[in-house]
Amino acid sequence: MSRANEGSVVSMRLNVGSRKPMKEVDSARVITGQGIEGDRHLKEDGSRSRRQILLMDRETLGDFSLDDGIIRENITVVGMDFASLEAGDRVSIGEDVVLEITGECEPCARMDEIRSGLQHELDGRRGMLAYAENGGLISVGDVISVK
Repeated sequence: MSRANEGSVVSMRLNVGSRKPMKEVDSARVITGQGIEGDRHLKEDGSRSRRQILLMDRETLGDFSLDDGIIRENITVVGMDFASLEAGDRVSIGEDVVLEITGECEPCARMDEIRSGLQHELDGRRGMLAYAENGGLISVGDVISVK
C-alpha cells in the first residue's frame, strides 16, 4: 500500500519529564514558536528549537513491532509518508496548526532500552522533528497534510 502526503492523527502524548512515562492526551494546544503546552520540550522563552515536536507514523512503528508512543513521539499518524519530507517542509494539522519540519530525529541510546539493537534499526526512521510555526488546538482524528 502506498502512503501519501496526507494522513490522520491517531494518538498524541506529552513528554512530562525525562524518563517519566509519556502522558496520553486526546487533544493538545500547540503554541506558536514554543511547542506543545505541557510538554517538556516547550520553549517558553521563544528560542527557536528544532526539537519542539516529534512526529512518527504508525506504519513505521508496525515495521518494528512497536506500539504508539514507545519511542517517545508526541504525535503518531497513519497514512503519511515521512520519508518524503525534508527540513523546511511544512505540514498542517487540523484547522490552524502549521509545523515546519526541522529534520530527522536521530535515534538515541535509549532506544536500546526498549530492545537491544533498536537504535541502529531505527537509524533514518525514528520520525521527524518539527517547529511550531503556527499554533492552535489539535486532536486525535485531525487530518495532517503537507502544505
